[in-house]
Amino acid sequence: MSLAFICPSENVERYDIVSAWAGAMRLAGLRLVVSLAALLAWSAVAADYFPPRGAWERKAPVELGFDAAKLKEAIDYAVANENPSSKDVAEDLKNTFGKREPNFKIVGPTQMRAALNGIVVHRGYVAAEWGDTARADMAHSVTKTFLTTVVGLAWQRGLIRDLDDRASSYLPSAERAHLFGNEHNATITWDHLLRQTSDWSGTLWGIPDWADRPVGATPADWPNRPMHAPGTYFKYNDVRVNLLALCALHVWRRPLPQVLRDEVMDPIGASNTWRWYGYETSWIELDGQRVQSVSGGGHFGGGMFISAWDMARFGYLFLRRGKWAGREIVSERWMTLARTPGPANPNYGFANWYLNTDRKPLPNAPASAVRFVGNGANIVYIDWEHDLVVVVRWIKDEAALNEFLGRVIGALNDAK
Repeated sequence: MSLAFICPSENVERYDIVSAWAGAMRLAGLRLVVSLAALLAWSAVAADYFPPRGAWERKAPVELGFDAAKLKEAIDYAVANENPSSKDVAEDLKNTFGKREPNFKIVGPTQMRAALNGIVVHRGYVAAEWGDTARADMAHSVTKTFLTTVVGLAWQRGLIRDLDDRASSYLPSAERAHLFGNEHNATITWDHLLRQTSDWSGTLWGIPDWADRPVGATPADWPNRPMHAPGTYFKYNDVRVNLLALCALHVWRRPLPQVLRDEVMDPIGASNTWRWYGYETSWIELDGQRVQSVSGGGHFGGGMFISAWDMARFGYLFLRRGKWAGREIVSERWMTLARTPGPANPNYGFANWYLNTDRKPLPNAPASAVRFVGNGANIVYIDWEHDLVVVVRWIKDEAALNEFLGRVIGALNDAK
């Protein structure tokens, strides 16, 4: 019997790990004499492994508690369910959004993408990887999770005093008047922006809010969309997420990619290949310097370009509850807030924390699991119950994702 099936969570007390293991062995009719000190040392190594920069230790699937054949079947299923759309991302964006959004244009960089690829990490070690995992591809809306993490770091440091503060109060007067000058926008808080419930109305970087996934029966209805009180209505909208990025830029007063690099990516040993872009139209003057405000996704181009390996490190940081090698990078309190659904959407926390509330989005995964989601689809799946991080890129849809993750979990649960 493998220890993995007795204590899949790092939150189990070590004494309980020993008791559960010994109890299971007795039930199996085995006599086991084990040094308590040795077991505690083993559990410490298993729980505390963090991959150094440029390397990530691999172990055979069977050593990590997987049925190797079933894990391979899961990966084969994912590969067979790659997104069939064009690998030319600019072309795909035009086909996806350009056909239904007025005056759609790409104003940020794009590139050709790789074929489906991914990584499975269990107990901190790599159980499997396939495809071109080193390629720094567009992550699309997974970028939003990097953005909200940077906002969280500002909150942890007291640069943002309270998430229920009005976001406008943190901006210089000219920006405040321009972006939040009307009565509707003035009441928008950080929490509203983080949860995509702000219903902000306006134009940013040449794109009106209503042009992003427009609402209405006819194009004539789009500019006259219904207005909702901030905090009461969820609407996925990249223009408003880009507003959050601009507000965060004014709070940090330095480029957000630099903040992310210094505070998160370098400490977790990420590579130097990732890049975070904005738009050709999103440059501002900040303290006498020309600075680009980055985007929260690739809807209009731009956003995060990053490898599957660096995405896995980012996911592993949260699997280990915001800590890396003994250092707290993201507070557990922030993670609790990020994982708490807002009143307007039970399946969504902060952007882009997708929740598995009542197991309705992903029936094959635990209700406690979360995923960071980007168009394509780009997925970082975090499962504390099974001590799993799974990155899969360019899988075709949520149904295929649910089946793939179910097979990965099944390969773990069914192993002998």
